[in-house]
Amino acid sequence: MMKFTKQNFIFLVGGIIIYVVDIGVDFWVASKYFCQGQYSWSILILCFRGLSSLITQIFSYEWFKNDWEGTNTGKLKWIFLVHLFQCGIFIRYWFALKYGRQAAFKQNSIRDASETDPPNFIQKKAIDVVTDINMLRVFKTFLETTPQLFVQIYILMEHGKNNIYEYAAIIMSFCGISISTVDYQISLRSSLPDKAEFRVLPKLVYLFYKLLTITSWILSISLVTLLSIRSSVILLIFLWICGFTWVLKQHTTFCKSKKMEYLYRTVVGIILIFTFFNIKGRKTKVCISIYYATHTVVTLGILFVYMFWKPSIIKDIHFTVVTILTILSLVLGIIFLIVYYRHFHPTAYCRPQACSDEVDGEAGQRVEIGRFQNFIMQ
Repeated sequence: MMKFTKQNFIFLVGGIIIYVVDIGVDFWVASKYFCQGQYSWSILILCFRGLSSLITQIFSYEWFKNDWEGTNTGKLKWIFLVHLFQCGIFIRYWFALKYGRQAAFKQNSIRDASETDPPNFIQKKAIDVVTDINMLRVFKTFLETTPQLFVQIYILMEHGKNNIYEYAAIIMSFCGISISTVDYQISLRSSLPDKAEFRVLPKLVYLFYKLLTITSWILSISLVTLLSIRSSVILLIFLWICGFTWVLKQHTTFCKSKKMEYLYRTVVGIILIFTFFNIKGRKTKVCISIYYATHTVVTLGILFVYMFWKPSIIKDIHFTVVTILTILSLVLGIIFLIVYYRHFHPTAYCRPQACSDEVDGEAGQRVEIGRFQNFIMQ
């Protein structure tokens, strides 16, 4: 079982700071657009923020309810009110700081564990609460951060203005994607005790694979939007339908209730618009090959459409830069993808010890995987 270290605690504190700053930047950007009379962009930024917050609060409360089922009914009412006011994530961060501090700085102290608890009780609690936060941040990344990045890039391409708040929003979006993707993969490795530790080089390869492929795809969709907003909306809806249909055929079992499961599948369908995730922990060499081959064909198709539909724009320096960035990030992203899956991917998820409710831990102990085993994997 992975240990929760002082370094993990520092990253946790940094994640909280970035989360708060990200909220402030969103409202700052929205207010700037509003003051400039660009009401549609202001509303869109706030809508992404509101949708992301609503869905993460729903899942956060549902997980609290599942974990505390049959007990702590009084606390659940208080927890519900906090989530109702969109502050549930801060409760989770409070628990993470509480258990994380004990695990990282008081390794020998187990006063919060009962006599029947294993010695690594606090370590497991710290890892579990951080894992829950990282799962929620995956939702936030692809429901809010990635769409906002798309909007900000489109605005820069359309208007060519160099406003500091737009660059600030883009930088925060990239930071959000970077942190959530790496933290997600770390949580995945810690939930699979038979897998190798996620070291610095695999983290960098995974980070560049995700960032570059997502960047290329966002730039491609932005180019479509420049041609026609309606075409961009139709493309996104079509991609969501494809992703949602594929998720339905996977018969996911992440949530206990059917309503929550369909909400989960809907969200995963949105995530699949931007990047590939293996939602059943099975080998998906064919699926991921088809996914990124399709992205490559569509990206090249978009560039060819510009060549024949709007040949005059090809001479524009901004289009040239965007085209180079799109192709370069796509090629490099695919290269990092291949390197990651060849050398660093924790293969064979569905070995019996990895996919059961419990797996063998250190010193013959049993270590529960938790809800992550049915979450989107990679």
